[in-house]
Amino acid sequence: MSNNAQAPLPFGYQFVAGAVAGVSEILVMYPLDVVKTRVQLQSGAGVAGEESYNGMFDCFRKIIKNEGFSRLYRGISAPILMEAPKRATKFAANDSWGAFYRNAFGAEKQTQSLAILTGATAGATESFVVVPFELVKIRLQDRASKYNGMIDVVKKIVAAEGPLALYNGLESTLWRHILWNAGYFGCIFQVRAQLPPAEPGNKAQQTRNDLIAGSIGGTAGTILNTPMDVVKSRIQNSPKVPGQTPKYNWAWPAVGTVMKEEGFGALYKGFIPKVLRLGPGGGILLVVFTGVMDFFRTMREGKA
Repeated sequence: MSNNAQAPLPFGYQFVAGAVAGVSEILVMYPLDVVKTRVQLQSGAGVAGEESYNGMFDCFRKIIKNEGFSRLYRGISAPILMEAPKRATKFAANDSWGAFYRNAFGAEKQTQSLAILTGATAGATESFVVVPFELVKIRLQDRASKYNGMIDVVKKIVAAEGPLALYNGLESTLWRHILWNAGYFGCIFQVRAQLPPAEPGNKAQQTRNDLIAGSIGGTAGTILNTPMDVVKSRIQNSPKVPGQTPKYNWAWPAVGTVMKEEGFGALYKGFIPKVLRLGPGGGILLVVFTGVMDFFRTMREGKA
């Protein structure tokens, strides 16, 4: 993610910048994530009634009417705690894997194919950090959730399903992050190459380019990974019962089950709130990350 014309800053700076960028994005966009998850967990087509949702706006309306506005932030503690390690891993891994692949393939600078490969590998790396937090978030966001908070979720899952159950959905999460990061970082590279370069020192032009590139990258990643996000939500919301095989267990078979029972369109349930979050959210993420990294560079240069 670093500007190719500048040397990457040490990991500590990337960690802080990634954390600030991630928390900024989630505080603004989290209600869309709650709505997205509610729609994804609903099997079959939406029908009339207060317990089902016929789309994003219907879901927003019913959550606020029946559960209160604060419910749109239900489960936010888990993703906020996740954001620092998640975003730091994403950006640091993207820079580190980018350097690794450039050396491995003898490339002097990043190319489109290397950007996609780097993003996919960074996404896989990130997945190992986020799975337990994602599982807790999904269990809390479910309308039928009977948990009293993040710690209660962890205690009950470990007691009833065992500690390894916190990594339920790892495979589908790997696929989700590989596909999203490949699309996100690959598009950022291509879009930045097509946009007029920002004049040196022109923050407005740099912010414009980052918003455009990040939004397009976030949209592309969302188109690629929404089917895996749907099955991940269902896998992680299915408690493991000894002696029983969950209906949604492995990623690709779960994709087949959803298609067979609900049609191809069901694989894109929650797409609108998801793309509304991760399109603009990708832009917010890139702008804040770039801004914080520029601040750190200026600060280091002032000390030199």
